[in-house]
Amino acid sequence: MVHYGHSNQLRQARAMGDYLIVGVHTDDDITLTVDGKDTYEEVKTAGRYRECKRTQGVSTTDLVGRMLLMTKAHHSNIDEDLDYRKHTDNFGKGPKGHSPWTGVSQFLQTSQKIIQFASGKEPQPGDTIIYVAGAFDLFHIGHVDFLEKVHQLAEKPYIIVGLHFDQEVNRYKGKNYPIMNIHERTLSVLACRYVSEVVIGAPYAVTADLLDHFRVTLVCHGMTELVPDKDGSDPYEEPKRRGIFQLVDSGSNLTTDLIVQRIIKNRLEFEARNQKKEAKELAVLEAMKRLEEEKH
Repeated sequence: MVHYGHSNQLRQARAMGDYLIVGVHTDDDITLTVDGKDTYEEVKTAGRYRECKRTQGVSTTDLVGRMLLMTKAHHSNIDEDLDYRKHTDNFGKGPKGHSPWTGVSQFLQTSQKIIQFASGKEPQPGDTIIYVAGAFDLFHIGHVDFLEKVHQLAEKPYIIVGLHFDQEVNRYKGKNYPIMNIHERTLSVLACRYVSEVVIGAPYAVTADLLDHFRVTLVCHGMTELVPDKDGSDPYEEPKRRGIFQLVDSGSNLTTDLIVQRIIKNRLEFEARNQKKEAKELAVLEAMKRLEEEKH
């Protein structure tokens, strides 16, 4: 799962040069060997190593924990329950305690984070302003394929994504969806190159006010199920009336539901992997500590 923590790392790395190459590891992603030897040692010695700041409050461990626990404590405007915190601790914690890399920490939204991810582009004369709306939960390749297809509909597209509040998403998706809260989903969507602007907490029904305010010329929706509004009405009634509504097939069959099903199916394997990973990280910390002590 690629989340906005990864996107933020790529953003920082890209800013350090002109051309970015990304290497994707196998399942053992630790960057130190058990004896404390740094796998980047050679690069550092050559003076060609630079480090990015880690994004606090997001980890694959935490997101997977939310899927498995089926609670809503991660939604915005809901008090965190102690059970959720206790269980998330277990997902990133081996028998000997926490590792700073695999552990779970709380995400805090700031205006600076949004600015770092935002394109900062205003619509220009001649742009086709396209509006799409949804949950965009656990932002994945299916979403990217959809937005890419939407982007191809115009010569100069300006794509605005309307993100629904957590409570609205929960109304039409049920269970403990969304897995990522509104603040996290905002950063994930902003990180996509096809997106120019995000409406945080967009109304479920695409209203005349919204269309006029953003001067929208086209409204698109994917091939996913279209749930009626609370009063039973069609949320796309207004854009359909104006003749500016279009269904877009992403060509991808990956959905948020499918990702969650995979995780639940592999739950035991995931927990074992995490504990093994954490034990290795703790062993590394011990080795590093010993090396420091030997130096003094």
